[in-house]
Amino acid sequence: MYAILDIETTGGKYNEEGITEIAIYKFDGHQVIDQFISLINPERDIQPFVVNLTGINNSMLRHAPKFYEVAKRIVEITEDCILVAHNAQFDYRILCTEFRRLGFEYVRPSLCTVELSKDLIPGQDSYSLGKLVRALGIPVSDRHRASGDALATVKLFQMLLAKDTSKNIIKESIRLNPKLQMEPKHLDIIAGLPSITGVYYIHKEDGEIIYIGKSNNIKKRINQHFTSTNQKSKKIQALVSAVTYEATGSELVALLKESEEIKKIKPIYNRALRRTVFTHALYSFMDEKGYINLKMDVADLRKNPITTFTTRDSGKSFIIKAVEDYKLCQKLAGLYKTKTSCFNYDIKTCDGACIEKEAPESYNGRVQTLINKHSFRNKNMVIIDRGRDIDERSAILIENGVFKGLGFFNLNYQINNIEVLESIITPMQNNRDTQHIIQSYLRRNKQVKVISFN
Repeated sequence: MYAILDIETTGGKYNEEGITEIAIYKFDGHQVIDQFISLINPERDIQPFVVNLTGINNSMLRHAPKFYEVAKRIVEITEDCILVAHNAQFDYRILCTEFRRLGFEYVRPSLCTVELSKDLIPGQDSYSLGKLVRALGIPVSDRHRASGDALATVKLFQMLLAKDTSKNIIKESIRLNPKLQMEPKHLDIIAGLPSITGVYYIHKEDGEIIYIGKSNNIKKRINQHFTSTNQKSKKIQALVSAVTYEATGSELVALLKESEEIKKIKPIYNRALRRTVFTHALYSFMDEKGYINLKMDVADLRKNPITTFTTRDSGKSFIIKAVEDYKLCQKLAGLYKTKTSCFNYDIKTCDGACIEKEAPESYNGRVQTLINKHSFRNKNMVIIDRGRDIDERSAILIENGVFKGLGFFNLNYQINNIEVLESIITPMQNNRDTQHIIQSYLRRNKQVKVISFN
């Protein structure tokens, strides 16, 4: 079953657009069996160029239903359907954005008639909807209006189905939309879970925890466990009796709690995460000429790294960016093996530490700045991240380079000294995994607030 749709929007910044009109035709592969067409009040102004293109203006939408008033109908008409649209990525993104504003995760498989047309009707001058349907002799009325464009897409899709002699579209449809029947107990469990960030615990009937995980959307993640067909998921599906969870707000807090509790509880289906989560590390050493060198190597628990990585490639990408950001030498950073100058010196972007043109003191200062930023060694700091509610924040405490634990505080509660901070912190284990988790998170999320203290 297919839900063939077209959406008109207000225009504007990416992910800030609102829907002004939607048309959905439910198509069984042969004929349209249901339809939904409506103007929508986007609760924001329409860009002037969009008004000129579609003819839809703000006054036309003043008394139209808002998206939340039609959301249920959209869910119902697209249930168990594959979304089909001309440039499906755009329409699907806009729909998901509107549902996300309502706190609802909207997930549907999709097919794009642009991509299908390029494959099944090659050699066209243009694959824009208007020019393509005109070239194929498909009638279209109300161009740039949702209903007219969606109906044209229905007729185009019918043609594509007919041209698809190998039946790849049908095969893909069955693959994208398998008839997975979830057990009633699984449906009951999912119904009671929220779409929030946190750690979840899957229990057997006797209460034993058989799996611990973290997710930015617990409901969606458990749904994936219950519909997946891999061997581990099937075993979990057979044994699960209940799922409990702990909200964290912060993904970093969730990662740290997940790591500690898997090591402590050792659930039977968490074997992979009991091991170290990183494979490579960045080390530094002083050469005989007095220059600090960097080296990416396999992680060695006996050594003290600057920072760690889950793969060699991610570590190499880090060093390449560090060379650029801190104007370091490719040779001394381990990226360019040579007995003479590095390539960057030849193109005048390295000051010549590789051939002793730059003094060690000058070069080492920049390397040390990099090390200080990414290493916890001897650091005292607190990382402030999201909390479980809008008026709450999480705090991750590091003292003298050691991860001490984490806690939550209300925004009205002033954290102005270490004693106050320590009183809200729940102690946790410090190990190489926790340091890797924190360093990796800070590299990926540069907006996170870090406060240093003495």
